[in-house]
Amino acid sequence: METVQIREAKASFSALVAAAEKGRPTLLSRHGQPCALIVPVADGARLYPLEMPNLANYLLALPKPLATQRDATPLRGVDFG
Repeated sequence: METVQIREAKASFSALVAAAEKGRPTLLSRHGQPCALIVPVADGARLYPLEMPNLANYLLALPKPLATQRDATPLRGVDFG
């Protein structure tokens, strides 16, 4: 993995993106300390999924509707006084 100072990365950002597209990650450093990493999308998506799953999409993807019973009894009254 190549390490590049941030000031160098600013000047050659498009080359770093092209390297990531080819599968080569690049470590960015500031004052000799690692601070960020440019990685290919597939590698980053494993850590941070591009589309976060949610319950609504999961339920909508079920092959048939859920058979649920709704309680028809009236709600109890509330006294705010």
